[in-house]
Amino acid sequence: MDEEPRWELVDLISRIDAWGRSAPERLVHQSDAASLTWGDLIRRSDALAGAIASSCLRPGSPIVLRGHKEPEMLVGFLGCAKSAHPYVPIDVAVPESRAERIVAAANAEMVLTPERIRELEALGRPRPLLSGDLETPFYVMFTSGSTGEPKGVVITRGCLDAFVSWMLNEQHFATGGETFLNQAVFSFDLSVMDVWCCLATGGTLFSLTATVLSDFRRLFQSLASSGVTTWVSTPPFAQLCLADRGFRQELLPHLTRFLFCGDVLTGEIAQRLIERFPMAEVWNTYGPTEATVATTSVQIRGEVLRRYPQLPVGVAMPGSKVLVVDDGGVRVTDGTRGEIMIVGPNVSPGYLGRPELSARVFSSRDGMRAYRTGDWGVYEEGLLFFQGRMDNQVKIAGHRIELGDVEAQVASLASVRGAAVVTSIKHGRADSLHAFVVLVHRPPGSDLEIGAALRKELASLLPAYMLPRKFHVLNRFPLTANGKTDRKALAAMVNA
Repeated sequence: MDEEPRWELVDLISRIDAWGRSAPERLVHQSDAASLTWGDLIRRSDALAGAIASSCLRPGSPIVLRGHKEPEMLVGFLGCAKSAHPYVPIDVAVPESRAERIVAAANAEMVLTPERIRELEALGRPRPLLSGDLETPFYVMFTSGSTGEPKGVVITRGCLDAFVSWMLNEQHFATGGETFLNQAVFSFDLSVMDVWCCLATGGTLFSLTATVLSDFRRLFQSLASSGVTTWVSTPPFAQLCLADRGFRQELLPHLTRFLFCGDVLTGEIAQRLIERFPMAEVWNTYGPTEATVATTSVQIRGEVLRRYPQLPVGVAMPGSKVLVVDDGGVRVTDGTRGEIMIVGPNVSPGYLGRPELSARVFSSRDGMRAYRTGDWGVYEEGLLFFQGRMDNQVKIAGHRIELGDVEAQVASLASVRGAAVVTSIKHGRADSLHAFVVLVHRPPGSDLEIGAALRKELASLLPAYMLPRKFHVLNRFPLTANGKTDRKALAAMVNA
């Protein structure tokens, strides 16, 4: 039997430009507020790239894109790529103080908003020649850092090519015929899956804006008109939608697949999706930002649900290795729990400007880059199972959060003497954050009122998904025998 033709690692930008020439009137992006055609995407990104090239920036210096889900964000991604500058996405919901820290950490000389992108396009300068190779940084995604300072994960063109190549070869997206759901904000790496798979295949990206997501009725109206064929989201978002009985195949008659990443997919969610969407496949994937979104996958069929109470995250993408190792980096036997290590072309070269931090988790193995994830994992019957974080990093609603980051920001509040942050666990996974505080002086009012005031103040420092759901005011923290804050005792108070 002849082998199936495979999508090869070709010049991604040239491929995207070709779609603009062959289908200029087709929509490439659509949301409740605006739309963009393929022809306009290419024309506008060329003009932006020319303007960037004429701006006397340091070669290859990062460019910050600050916006939400405007069409200009896609113009910005492509314009940066065409001028060989990595883009750094920051959503408008990120507090200004945190955004400023990201700009400083990226050492960015240019910050582009949708308005500024339109201004630069109008200059009408010619597009420069694309430079760079597979090791050229393509984007930098900032994640939560344990010290309170965000850390930037550098993803090269080669990393993205390897990821997109794998997805296209595995999923067999319809050429020029897919509509991808974009649920995640562009500063969350899950969005890379829908954005770049869409652009590589000549599809349409259907973005759900914050306005739509905040209104359940409007959300379902938007989904009904979307024409979505490929659903990309975190599992908790699908669980939210499943609460409505109208969330079924009739609502999305063209849907052919669910692609999940960013959080734990439970058997209960998968089972309900399979029942309500009999024409759609359900795929579970796993991977950290440091390995370009995802690195393993598995289709969840009925037999998988029946065999495994906890769903597997699958097998490694071709060309990479996903190992389970001990403290010394030696592979453990199947059935033994260890740390998940990812080895392959999709692994980041490290954190931007943080060589000491990079050296702790990045290395070389078998001639390829390797990353120690800090995740527990185990292999059973050839399938990888994710078993949680080894440290105090958690995922809530698909967002990766360092408890130390949140804790540092709570402790920075003028009225707080000390802070500790723990998670509430529901159904075996992190559900919400709880902050325990010792105050300098207790103001009048109940704990609920004090907590509401602290949460409002903290909202200027942290995005909404990192805000503790509840604050607990203590006179002092419980201590362990060696004098440290007894976090297990605090967690027990929340999860009693």
